[in-house]
Amino acid sequence: MSKDVKARGSLCGGKISTRYVLAVLGSVGMGIVYGLKVNLHVAIVSMVNHTAVSAMGEGGHDSGGASMCADESSVNATDIPKEDGPFIWSKVVQGILLSAYFWGYIIAQLPGGRIAELFSAKWVMFFFGFHQCPLRIGEGIGGGVTFPAMHVMLAHWAPPNERSVMSSIVYAGTALGTVIFMLLSGIIAGGINWEAVFYIQGGASTLWLLLWAILIADTPQSQKFISEEERDYIQSSLNQGATEEVKHEKQHKIPWKSALTSPAFLAILVAHTCSNWGWYMVLMELPLYMKTVLNFKISESAILTSMPFLCMWIFSMILSKVLDTLREKKIINTTAARKIATGCASVIPMICFIILCYIGCQRVLAVVLMTVAVMCIGGMFCGFLSNHIDIAPNFAGTLMAVTNTVATIPGITVPIFVGALTTADHSIGAWRIIFWTTVALYVIEIVVYMMFGSGEEQPWNKIEVEPDETQPLKPQKEDKKDNKAGSV
Repeated sequence: MSKDVKARGSLCGGKISTRYVLAVLGSVGMGIVYGLKVNLHVAIVSMVNHTAVSAMGEGGHDSGGASMCADESSVNATDIPKEDGPFIWSKVVQGILLSAYFWGYIIAQLPGGRIAELFSAKWVMFFFGFHQCPLRIGEGIGGGVTFPAMHVMLAHWAPPNERSVMSSIVYAGTALGTVIFMLLSGIIAGGINWEAVFYIQGGASTLWLLLWAILIADTPQSQKFISEEERDYIQSSLNQGATEEVKHEKQHKIPWKSALTSPAFLAILVAHTCSNWGWYMVLMELPLYMKTVLNFKISESAILTSMPFLCMWIFSMILSKVLDTLREKKIINTTAARKIATGCASVIPMICFIILCYIGCQRVLAVVLMTVAVMCIGGMFCGFLSNHIDIAPNFAGTLMAVTNTVATIPGITVPIFVGALTTADHSIGAWRIIFWTTVALYVIEIVVYMMFGSGEEQPWNKIEVEPDETQPLKPQKEDKKDNKAGSV
């Protein structure tokens, strides 16, 4: 039977691959998670009573000096009075609310990853849909389990020669979710009200929950909507037996010492942390740069801020497909594929940020450079973010939880760092410090990952079976009796 036939799914009469239904729904879920990360950043503009806050002597970024690239028409267009909302939140309170998501996000990583490995990644992922609550910490806890849980799902479902594509489909949903919800949140808040932003996104989460619960299973073995051909294809490509899903907790003991001293894993940890500094910097602070330095109008800034993330989504899909094709044809191995993708996600943005420091008021060039930087960061989805599954598929969820826990620290520190530098100084001088700090972290990422990164399964990934399970006492006694009977 041909490989194409084996890979078929059984949804819609066998025309849709079940594993790619998982990938697409996972992508939508990631999009919703990242929508929750950015929606408050947009909606808070309509929630805050800016007149009262200004009366408290807190003008924030808008009250500082003029942009170095300001012109009369753009300044007038930018300084459109905001409609006051009901909440008198100081800048400090607003900062706490915006960063609170990451407090819950960071504490959910390890529990989420371990539970996903030991019990059910499907239902751990399902849990995130219930974090539509007033507390951002609750949202963060729900969002925090998604990456570890999806890594466990991909370890069970993604054939090695499709791992880059499936990982990119899933995780690039974060970029698409950022684009969609950043634009829609502003439109909804301005056209309806700020409450509608959260109601509509809550409705999207509810619909996703229903589809995920019905269509998705933890493993191909437990999936009802799958053909035998596709199930056999996935199992054979992953070297799984029919009983692979039946694993007990003691068979999943994590070799912590071996993992935490493994150069391959530590390379992923360093790359994830350093790359996330640049990722969160553009995700959360790009609108501020567009407004205060380049002095774009609010309407222009919303569109120009969103477009790079759309380019990121497209770029990550193309890059992952190219790399998987090259791997399938044996032109490159997995290690080379991961390093190429991670190099795209670090070297090119680093060069863009260096140039941004010295181009002055060339706004078109600045937008092009920022777009290229954000687009190429998308290489991380089929780079180091997929690498946990390569080196240790049995512990991919927990390893992702470890690296994502450390890599969440930039999400907390970037807004503080940027705020401290730009509150009093809106010029490119302050942003040069921000960009050069990002460049330095990219250099560390490039050196460490290129030296120690690996796409090969590590020896400590092997699950050892206890001796008492392989040599039960009872059969041994029966054998002795049989020997005595035979001798008589």
